[in-house]
Amino acid sequence: MLRHTFTSMILEAGESVVTLARWLGHSGPTITLDHYAHFMPEASGKGRAAVDALLGVVPEYIPDNLARA
Repeated sequence: MLRHTFTSMILEAGESVVTLARWLGHSGPTITLDHYAHFMPEASGKGRAAVDALLGVVPEYIPDNLARA
């Protein structure tokens, strides 16, 4: 769970998929993309907001699409 959370947050932050694949020990970025592409920067921030809410983190900025949720 921690590995998945770390990976998703790093991808949302804009880290290179190639770099992240190396960090995770994947044989190539395709494997990383197969599992985590939905966490790329253009993906919705709802998952991260859910983790933040679970951890009690108060975000500095709440996107409009999440503020109304």
